[in-house]
Amino acid sequence: MIKQILRKLPRKSQKSDSLDSAGNDSDNHASNSDDGVQCTNFGNKISSRLRVVKRVSSAVFPASIMAGVEAVEPNLSFNNVSNPQKPNLFISKLNLCCEACNSSDPDKGTAEQDLKHRTLVELVDFVSSGSAKFNEAAIAAMCKMCAINLFRVFPPKYRSNTASGEADDEEPMFDPAWSSLQLVYDLFLQFISYSSLDAKVAKKYVDQPFILRLLDLFESEDPRERDCLKTILHRIYGKFTVHRPFVRKAVSNIIYTFVFETERHNGIAELLEIFGSIISGFAVPLKEEHKMFLCRVLIPLHKPKSVGVYHQQLTYCVVQFIDKDPKLANSVITGLLKYWPVTNSQKELMFISESEEILEMISMTEFQKIMVPLFQRIACCLNSFHYQVAERAHMLWNNEHVLNLIKHNRQVIFPLIFPALERNSRNHWHQTVLNLTKNTRKMLSEIDDELTLACERKLEEENSQSNEASEKRKLTWERLELAAGFEPAAANLVPPLKPATCSVAC
Repeated sequence: MIKQILRKLPRKSQKSDSLDSAGNDSDNHASNSDDGVQCTNFGNKISSRLRVVKRVSSAVFPASIMAGVEAVEPNLSFNNVSNPQKPNLFISKLNLCCEACNSSDPDKGTAEQDLKHRTLVELVDFVSSGSAKFNEAAIAAMCKMCAINLFRVFPPKYRSNTASGEADDEEPMFDPAWSSLQLVYDLFLQFISYSSLDAKVAKKYVDQPFILRLLDLFESEDPRERDCLKTILHRIYGKFTVHRPFVRKAVSNIIYTFVFETERHNGIAELLEIFGSIISGFAVPLKEEHKMFLCRVLIPLHKPKSVGVYHQQLTYCVVQFIDKDPKLANSVITGLLKYWPVTNSQKELMFISESEEILEMISMTEFQKIMVPLFQRIACCLNSFHYQVAERAHMLWNNEHVLNLIKHNRQVIFPLIFPALERNSRNHWHQTVLNLTKNTRKMLSEIDDELTLACERKLEEENSQSNEASEKRKLTWERLELAAGFEPAAANLVPPLKPATCSVAC
């Protein structure tokens, strides 16, 4: 009877700890956890002290990965341990760098910062030496350390309300903690660029949430940090092919928010610089997704006031697309004309320069589709009272390829340009523009003198017709004013009405 009762009681598991840790992991990790190495009391203190910071998700960096890793004193040098212990020492040093410095005690905080700085320098040297081996535990520890030290929320911007980059005189703001951040970035860059890094294992930790947090860091006002991020994101895009569509989509969302909502972002130039390299590697013929990226992302980037900050990188991306598919030049020129500035002269200069670069690559067929609206806009630029805009528009005739396009389509383009040149020669205030106008008219005559004379005669006829119409309008207004002048006199002859009186007795 007693034996039957004892049999019904639950038996205590002899390896409860190992089974608990293995239950959260895969079968491979479970088999490794059975061979766990016993740690010394000192090692247990270190492992308990170097726990994961709470803001880092345990789902992203599971603690079970570290279950079979022997804790090694992190203050030891790599030269003082054997080769089998170096991976464990590497992880211990990474865990040491995960600790936040104590701000309540200045002396202790300074000592901790110095220790952390020395440890990061040692880690960078160890990885750059090529002797590091990144197993899954090391990859998880590396990503955890980078997440804790890099991912942060930036303080609000207290600068003027002008658009970012509009004031060229503003000096960049530098992060005071850059000395430590730079070491973390250098370490992570070497980690990503490591030739023996297993991308299939690393992609579990350098995942989509990790990349999104990395993209958030492009909001940093420190140009040094954005430059490091640019290199790292480019390496991630190259190594982790599975994340490429996600990176393109995430960057597109950042640009959408910038163009259509905030018009404030510090890292647009760096993101475009990355995409300039990515676009150059696109296969031909281009996918429809890539063409949509040009039309929906790159072309609307001409809209913000701060386009000058990233215009060079934007132009490079656009030119790369046209180089891949010349038919896209029509869409780009149409988009430029849509967002062409009216009152921003500096932006107008950029648009003229970009148009010239596109015209150098455009085919004759595509040029004929957009030449009328384009040269109507250029004619307005020739008449601009901002002398730099007028000068830049005249300089288009010095480009041999553009001039060749004009020669072959002069029957359409000359009538659009000649009136603007005639107005300049009569009314423009700047002597340099007058000289350029005279040279351009001479060039038109040399190309086709008969057509130039025909344009001149047509302009004279239009001017005479305009003068006749103006005279008719003037006479009509004079007759109206004369007719209106008799009404007050006639109105004075009519006696004023007497106010009505109430005949009803109160």
